[in-house]
Amino acid sequence: MPTPSSARRASRRPFVVAIDGPAGAGKSTVARGVARALHFAHLDTGAMYRALTAKALDAGVDPSDGPALTKLAKATTIGFGEEGLLVDGIPVGREIRTPRVSRAVSAVSAHKGVRRELVRHQRAILAKGDVVAEGRDIGTVVAPDAPIKVFLTASIDERARRRHREMEESGEPVSLPALKEEIARRDAHDSSRPVSPLIPAADAVKIDTSNHTPHQAIEEVLTLVRAAREGR
Repeated sequence: MPTPSSARRASRRPFVVAIDGPAGAGKSTVARGVARALHFAHLDTGAMYRALTAKALDAGVDPSDGPALTKLAKATTIGFGEEGLLVDGIPVGREIRTPRVSRAVSAVSAHKGVRRELVRHQRAILAKGDVVAEGRDIGTVVAPDAPIKVFLTASIDERARRRHREMEESGEPVSLPALKEEIARRDAHDSSRPVSPLIPAADAVKIDTSNHTPHQAIEEVLTLVRAAREGR
């Protein structure tokens, strides 16, 4: 027979930390740091859209073809294990970060059917345990009841510099002006799309990371989490 403490643990809802924001705002760095400090799982929902985009491009599916992409999303198996995100049973790798995927992912992720299928997978993962989830619509659509919602942002110049540095380090040279233009274009597209636009949740805490070190941003989020957990 379960003890009262084990019954409470069994009935406790998973704790979700929702971290949203545009490209280059520091979502992945902050989400990984917070997850590591809390011993939570880390879910990069953007990687799901990137993985589906890579799969579509490899299959010759046009990023503007909503019905075909929705069909592909329905036929795609998405899991989450010790190796992180698994798509069709294979760990997601660096190939989803290539320029060709970056250029097409906004168009792919804008389709209602695609988002419906991937949000279904995301909610299933969040229901299984404590998770730090990062993306663009976690606090507004995927987990609107998350006890902690954070919206990270930074100046476009700083975000472009960060992405430029990351790509240079990974051996993918790109001009800084071109990268800045691409980020601005994606910001406009993601913020104005009719389905799950990139906007802060009404109750999200906004953090501008332009002049923050990763440690400072992580600590700000951890302070919010500690306060929320103490009040449970």
